[in-house]
Amino acid sequence: MISTPQNNPISTGFLLSGISLLPQWGLILIEGEDATSFLQNQLTNTVMGLQVTPPAQIAQTYHSVRLIGYCNPKGRLMASAWLALCPETSGSIDRYILFISKDIAASFAKRLSMFVLRSKVKIKDVSDQWSVMGIYGTTQQVEKFVIRADGVGLMLPEVLSNGQPYSRLLAAHPISEEAPPFLESAFCQWNSLEVLSAIPRIVQATQEEFVPQMINFESVGGVDFKKGCYPGQEIVARSQYRGSIKRRLQLAHLESGPDEHGILPGTELFHQDDPDQPAGMVVLSSVNAEKPNWIDFQIECKLDALERGEIRLGSNQGPVLKIDTLPYPLLEI
Repeated sequence: MISTPQNNPISTGFLLSGISLLPQWGLILIEGEDATSFLQNQLTNTVMGLQVTPPAQIAQTYHSVRLIGYCNPKGRLMASAWLALCPETSGSIDRYILFISKDIAASFAKRLSMFVLRSKVKIKDVSDQWSVMGIYGTTQQVEKFVIRADGVGLMLPEVLSNGQPYSRLLAAHPISEEAPPFLESAFCQWNSLEVLSAIPRIVQATQEEFVPQMINFESVGGVDFKKGCYPGQEIVARSQYRGSIKRRLQLAHLESGPDEHGILPGTELFHQDDPDQPAGMVVLSSVNAEKPNWIDFQIECKLDALERGEIRLGSNQGPVLKIDTLPYPLLEI
């Protein structure tokens, strides 16, 4: 459990802090003597050197938390996740935790299991047995939350929303009656912060749609170009070093428009001059927690389409998206 004086969001003047159950998130546990070498050969980011986070502690910074991807042989992302090394007990065998979209957790765990062979590795999708929660607020507020002895937690990168910085914590523990109630306002705020982070999350509708660079995965620390081989590695490296990146993730918004629940990941985007050929798609979207009539988007889009006209949602007659500034520079080689 994560404990706090109140489970309801707390007004703090400039910021709103809170905790929300995250039904869209799942959790995979990967443990065993060979877990490190196994994951090193499967993921886009390095696992080597990841610092151990003791039980009931929060994993923080790149030394203890990594954004990872898993690609098919064609270099297309089948999954993304947040990774930390969190043994169940002090001195126990390695146990990695992967926070991942719940709708792909079971299939991803099954696919990884196909490659275990004789390695001493166990892969368990515990998404239906564990509660996943998101906690947000100032760094001081978030770090005051206490991880239950049998729980896990990791800090995500800070997000700037309407001029205010927010820290974010993903946490989970086995399902119990102690989980916080579901609060729509806190859930909306968490989702809004995730979209504004411009850090993509692969869901079922966007599996195998993107080479990592198409959604800025290398620019947010999700790819290590110095590590050894992994599925699709040659294509990912070739895309980077040959300068063949012609699509990118952008932030965008609608000041008013269709209901957010109808704007699903995978919704196609169109350029005004090419009504028959999609120019990109929605990666994630959310109502802005502080602007109810404002919908924020992560979109993947052709760069040339962005440079020469309007991008419309759903069809060439759909509402025009307004493109916003990314919160980080793109990594160019």
